[in-house]
Amino acid sequence: MNSVWPVVHDERRALVADLQSVPSDRWSTPSLCPGWDVHDVVAHLVDDAKTTRLGFIRHFAAAGFDFDRCNDDGLSRERGETPAVTLARLEAVIDRTTSAPAPLATRLVEVFVHGEDIRRPLGIARRYPVDDVLTALRHQLKTKVGHGGGRERADGLVLVPADAADRFGAGAEVRGSSIALLLAVSGRPAHDGELSGPGALRLGVS
Repeated sequence: MNSVWPVVHDERRALVADLQSVPSDRWSTPSLCPGWDVHDVVAHLVDDAKTTRLGFIRHFAAAGFDFDRCNDDGLSRERGETPAVTLARLEAVIDRTTSAPAPLATRLVEVFVHGEDIRRPLGIARRYPVDDVLTALRHQLKTKVGHGGGRERADGLVLVPADAADRFGAGAEVRGSSIALLLAVSGRPAHDGELSGPGALRLGVS
């Protein structure tokens, strides 16, 4: 897992570069993350990058130990008056290596899934590092949905990444790119035709 932080930093840097040419009015585009627009997700990524173990415990307690409220509070802290302000805040935290008390693989889940939460609605394409996406996928498959993972969504399915030799699980087959499988397991909708196989419909409507 020593390679996690360089990947996270690369993904933050790439997202900043992608967003620099996005007009301010498009930051209100609904993201793939329910209830949040693009601006909200970027603010969440700023808060996530600034979170420390002790800080998370303090903010979680202040939110009444409600994880969703804790996330919303962090979003409110870091969402700037304009997209330019929030983007500058994201650029300022690119190289941070602080984290909530969670497995390091969650840092990969955050940058990949939230990166696509932002890019897909805006029509921005990115090729992600497959091996690192698979690390994030493995984490999601062993983590309960209630803990931010996707284990229950993949029960009874075998996931077959089209861009790798790996196979995950047992049951009805679902084929797709590694990033598409990660998104689906994480509860995001797939593009039409992005997933295939006997189990595709079930996973695609998660």
